[in-house]
This record gives sequence, structure tokens and C-alpha cells, in this order.
Amino acid sequence: MPLVSAPELRQFAERILMAARVPPHKAALVAESVVASNLRGVDTHGVQLIPFYVERLLAGDTDPLADGRVVSESGSCLLFDGQNGVGQWVAETCCGHAVRLAGENGLALVVARDSNHFGAAAWWARKMRAAGQIGIVLCNASPIVPPWQGREGRIGTNPICMSVPGPWLLDMATTTVAAGRIFKAFLNGQPEIPAGWAFDSGGRPTTDTGKAYRGGMLMPLGGYKGSGLGMMVEILCGVLGGGAMATGVCGIRDHGRPARTSQTYLAIDVARFMPVEEFTSRMEELVRIVKSTPAAPGYDEVLVAGDPEWRPEAERLKPGIPIPEGNWEALKKAAEMVGVA
Repeated sequence: MPLVSAPELRQFAERILMAARVPPHKAALVAESVVASNLRGVDTHGVQLIPFYVERLLAGDTDPLADGRVVSESGSCLLFDGQNGVGQWVAETCCGHAVRLAGENGLALVVARDSNHFGAAAWWARKMRAAGQIGIVLCNASPIVPPWQGREGRIGTNPICMSVPGPWLLDMATTTVAAGRIFKAFLNGQPEIPAGWAFDSGGRPTTDTGKAYRGGMLMPLGGYKGSGLGMMVEILCGVLGGGAMATGVCGIRDHGRPARTSQTYLAIDVARFMPVEEFTSRMEELVRIVKSTPAAPGYDEVLVAGDPEWRPEAERLKPGIPIPEGNWEALKKAAEMVGVA
């Protein structure tokens, strides 16, 4: 499969987005965030997203010129209207507000409505971590997940992310896997997916990639527990923000209407409790305690959240980022659609 250096891949993605009328500063932000996901081995939220973004931009479903606006600010709480703008730009703006408000008040809760897909939640939680804060990011998504004991989609993959000063970073969907895992399998001609990932359109468990991709649904993580977590995210995003809820949210594969995604950013100023250096040291000790657990049969070591993503970054910086053939063809097709070589 093609190996592309991170700088070259960023430039390519940036040129494609600018050709789709995204202003240069926003295109650079989107390109940087998705390639960062590729570097971390999270290819489902890497340049695989660019063709989907371009399709929605060309269809007029996303407004690349909208900057969003603050609807209200009260104490440590802020409500933001994304005005159907580029999701990464809305997230960048909201993270800035969250860091500012947490610095002023110790805590911050920023909710954005009428946004768009913003890539990997980890990118934004790490922005708050870089400011010496605990960052928690939530996002609702299109209704491709049936509630527990249901057979029609009602809620999204609704990811939860938490990043802290120290060697730990949790970024997970409230489904068994992120939807991008199904997209990637389909784009690259993988005929089957593991059991426990998806339902077909009738609500029956399936391992057929085509059935999962075409009208299928994702399984909630841990059955009723994942269903409850998905609802929790929906409440803290769509309900609390006054935005679209459940079936009112549109996915990046769908066209003809705005996505109306909602996102929530919670920032906690660690320095209100102890020096950041002390907190980081305590986190390192906690991770050491957990990782000192003897490995179970069949495993070489105990991993903690963040380990599977940090390791590929060092491996991919020098030789380049591997792009599966199906993803590469989709990326080239997106470039051709907007006249980029």
C-alpha cells in the first residue's frame, strides 16, 4: 500500500479541502487533525474522512465560510452555535473557550450545536491537556445504533474521550467499534468483519461487511450498558445544547441536509487541586501500578488507554503513513472531483 509522509499527506488533504472552498486556515486545521489520527494509527479518523467531507461540501451540506457564534455565556458555562460550519473549526473555537473559562473558574462546560463531524475526539481533548487541564469531549452522531433490544437505529456511536496530564488517554465510541471501522473494511474490499460489530438492516447480527455498510447498524458496547452510555452522551450534547437529537442528526455519508451534530467540552483546571506536575506524577504512578499486573495467558503485557495509539506515531513518522489501496483510491477520486492533481 502507498506510504506517504505526514507533511506530504497534510499538504495533499489541505489542497483538496481548499479546492472545495474551505478557507486556508480551516483547511490547514482539518488536514492537521486528520493526519494526526493517521500517525496515531487511528486510520478510521484520518484522511479516510476527506472524501466524505468533500462530498458534503460540494453538495452544500456544510458551510465552509461559517465561523459560528456564542449564544450565551454564564459563569463557567457557554453555549455555541456552530452555524453548520466546518466541525474542526467549531471544535477549535470551543476548546479555546473551554480552556479560558476553566482557567478563570476552575471548571468549564462548553456545548456546541449545529456543528459537523470534527474528526477524532482525542485531538480536542488533548488541546485541554496541553493547557494543564483534564479534557473530556463528547459528541452525538447519526442514528446508526439501535437501543438495547431494538432493531432500528435511534442514537449514534456517540464517542467519549478523556485526556489528562500524564500517560493516559481514553477515546472510545459507545459502540463495539467506531463506524469508520466498517467504512474502512468496505472501502478496502474486506468481505467479513468480526462478530459483535454490527447488525444488518433487519437488526440481525452480521459479519457481512456489505450488509453492515449498506443500511446496517452498529452494536452498542456491552449491550444495555453501551446503550445507556450512548443516551448519556446524547443528553449532554443534543438535549442540553438545544440541538438536533437522535434521528435529527445526519451522518457524513448522508446528503441533502446539515449534519446538526452537537459536541460537549468539559475542562477541569488541575491546578485548582494540586500542581500539574504533582498530578502528572500521580498519574504516572497509577499507570505503573496498573501496567505492573502480570499479563494473562496469550498476552505479552498489560496496556492502558493511549498505549495502542502512541506507539504507531513513532513508527510512522519516518517511513511514512500506510494508506490502504481502497482509501487511497477514494482520496484520489476526491482530489479529481475538485481538480487537484
